[in-house]
Amino acid sequence: MLEKLFKLSANKTDAKTEVLAGITTFMTMAYILAVNPNILSATGMDSGAVFTATALAAFLGTLLMAIFANYPFALAPGMGLNAYFAYTVVIGMGYSWQYALTAVFAEGIVFIILSLTNVREAIFNAIPLNLKSAVSVGIGLFIAFVGLQNANIVIGGSTLLQLFSVDGYNAAKGVEASFNNVGITVILALIGIIVTGILVVKNVKGNILWGILITWGLGIICQFAGLYVPNPEIGFYNLLPDFSNGLSIPSLSPIFAKLQFDGVFSLDFLVILFAFLFVDLFDTLGTLVGVSSKAGMLDEEGKLPNIKGALLADAVATTAGAVLGTSTTTTFVESASGVSEGGRTGLTAVTTAILFGLSLFLSPIFLAIPSFATAPALVIVGFFMASSIKKMEFDGDLADAVGGYLAFLMMPLTYSIANGIMFGVLAWFIIKVCTGQLKKIHPVMYIVCALFIIRVITIII
Repeated sequence: MLEKLFKLSANKTDAKTEVLAGITTFMTMAYILAVNPNILSATGMDSGAVFTATALAAFLGTLLMAIFANYPFALAPGMGLNAYFAYTVVIGMGYSWQYALTAVFAEGIVFIILSLTNVREAIFNAIPLNLKSAVSVGIGLFIAFVGLQNANIVIGGSTLLQLFSVDGYNAAKGVEASFNNVGITVILALIGIIVTGILVVKNVKGNILWGILITWGLGIICQFAGLYVPNPEIGFYNLLPDFSNGLSIPSLSPIFAKLQFDGVFSLDFLVILFAFLFVDLFDTLGTLVGVSSKAGMLDEEGKLPNIKGALLADAVATTAGAVLGTSTTTTFVESASGVSEGGRTGLTAVTTAILFGLSLFLSPIFLAIPSFATAPALVIVGFFMASSIKKMEFDGDLADAVGGYLAFLMMPLTYSIANGIMFGVLAWFIIKVCTGQLKKIHPVMYIVCALFIIRVITIII
């Protein structure tokens, strides 16, 4: 039966290899179950409900990848896109999380339409490589910055930002914290970054997840030793999982189908939607092509044979994820870990999906993981994303280089992925126009830049 469904022999694999590959993929991306609720709860969303939505979106998306494309790729709410959702759209721009979910829903609908045609690939090809790579770099720097902030390693101060001190933290937050709550957590976060870095260098499977768990475990030891003293009034909670309600699944009701369609025809909504589209577009295509290349799954022309099915799975998962109550669901680059273990078919994806489904019953564990334990994951994932800078060319077309540079520079500095994209694209466009390179600008980019120019005008006015 498995042979008939997944064509194991034709793909030169077997059921045992596929299942082990699926387990490996799950181990490398299970950290999202702890990190995503931590990030999205900053918007006011219920963390338990977000956990359930994250697990369900990953389960559904990964299963759809197996059904639509028979590929060993796994999906889950994406890093960077969740940060954009929380810190730019909601916290930065002041919109409700319901409004942000509506933008994700609209993105999914647009992508379903684009995935049924070749338009998605055409748009991808219209964007210069430097800009594509720069956005990945910028998102990496942005989420690393968020991680350092969440761990209080860097805090606000007289110099805009400063290195942590208890007095500086108290002045910035207006609280009376001490070494036994905020101080020790900063030390633990720093240790966590080093530990995770060592695990990455040693190529340990599930290194980011293990880094989170080890940092959390050290925190629990500190709590038992009296070095860490919970103080819920200033945001420092008990580090032990709460099993008082057993292994029940947190309700989705606080966030399920909470879409807000008021204001969807505004310019701001279009800008938000475009940023989601822009990032997800080349993130998904880049991941699919990159991982497929490592697996030797590309055809003689360097194309992925059933990419339309893979893109459709991604688009449907994003739409369903928005209804469930989470940010954009996308193909994870961590799928490469399963591929490296021999995964070649949808059976790998089915295995990963089942494990995400089973994780629903482990919510007390994942929800007890504090921000200082997930912060190292953000810093290290940021490092992986920022490594895309090596794909950028600074000696060729300087318009592309300057545009890309401004894109990744402005993301952390303006605390906005959308602003970074806007600055980078506009700079690239204006330089191209002023230097007589109109033929090198794809018609799609004229529309995009027009929207950005209108956006800039509305900000200034």
